[in-house]
Amino acid sequence: MSQPLIHISDAKRFPFWRRPIALLFVMAFAMPLAFATWSALLNNFVIEAANFTGVEIGWLQTVREIPGFLAVGILLLMVFFREQWLALISLMLLGAATIATSSFPSFYGLLITTFIGSLGFHYFETVNQSLQLQWLDKDKAPQLLGWLVACGSGASLLAYGLITLFWQSFDLSYQFVYAAGGGACLLLAAYSFIAFPQFQSEYEQHTKLLLRKRYWLYYALQFMSGARRQIFVAFAAFMMVEKFGYDVHHLTLLFLINYLANMIFAPLMGRFVQKLGERFALIFEYAGLTILFLLYGGIYYFDWSAWIGAVLYVVDHLLFALAFALKTYFQKIADPQDIAPTAAVAFTINHIAAVFLPAALGYLWIMAPDGVYILASLMAFVSLILACFIPRHPVKGYETIFARGKGITAVSGN
Repeated sequence: MSQPLIHISDAKRFPFWRRPIALLFVMAFAMPLAFATWSALLNNFVIEAANFTGVEIGWLQTVREIPGFLAVGILLLMVFFREQWLALISLMLLGAATIATSSFPSFYGLLITTFIGSLGFHYFETVNQSLQLQWLDKDKAPQLLGWLVACGSGASLLAYGLITLFWQSFDLSYQFVYAAGGGACLLLAAYSFIAFPQFQSEYEQHTKLLLRKRYWLYYALQFMSGARRQIFVAFAAFMMVEKFGYDVHHLTLLFLINYLANMIFAPLMGRFVQKLGERFALIFEYAGLTILFLLYGGIYYFDWSAWIGAVLYVVDHLLFALAFALKTYFQKIADPQDIAPTAAVAFTINHIAAVFLPAALGYLWIMAPDGVYILASLMAFVSLILACFIPRHPVKGYETIFARGKGITAVSGN
């Protein structure tokens, strides 16, 4: 169905439920319904149905990150299709792959469904980040991004809550739950095609590959974030199953607590970033993660209990929720026309390490799981050093504390 093209400045004449901000919230809610369902069941499913060890889960996570490494491919699609349309098609692809996951309980079957779902997930995240930074005012972006994180956490909370409540009591199957989560995502994406007009952003986006020297710190932080995140994504929940014997309902209960905390604290973190700035927020995040990953290693070195592991897992997610400060840092220093291509480049940079790191660390995991987390702590510390290079008030021309561009004259106190 063809939709009218509405300039973003004219969207206020629509009722709230048809405005760009409403679409961002619908998409923020739809994506986790599929992804959270897939994540909640994955570690138990691959161990019970496919007999995975740390090696196989490492390869699975590597394959899952390949589409993120290929995120620059979205620029080619943007030549022919609008970003809003691409975001919704990507959501549909994620939903369909989630539905199909339980039908292929083998190593290669899971690699294929994971790759397809990951293609939808990463292309959606690439375009969604671009739309957020184009559609949200700079002054309001940190707080609104906090609410969008809370909305996504609410969707994850719903998915995990239903699994926790009904998995044992109704003896649910993997096939039923994957179909429910993926199907809900598909339906919301289809609704968004029908309910919302096509929005025209204020600035036409470049559709060619861009690498700008003045964005170097943003690129570096993205690279370190991707490398560090892969260790958590690939091994944190897997550890809870392998070491502590968590069942599906135990693991989903942990996720439930985790996303409830995120739902409550993400809007507060948005205000925190808005008030104190991206520099302080990111320094706080990376300092916390440096300590946290060392404590993760202590679980194996000192043989700590499952309760300590669960607490660390929740705190870990709360710190990661501050990552949207990196988005707003870029929004403040970027040319408006650079947002879409740089989002694609940033996702590729973010996933450079992700292509090989999980598989390589899968072998280290077998020999020394605590060594994996020590490496993550070192990565977080490097990110902490890089965050110190962000100015208190970054703007175009004053992207780092080393910059001496014209933007510095617009900022006092730096």
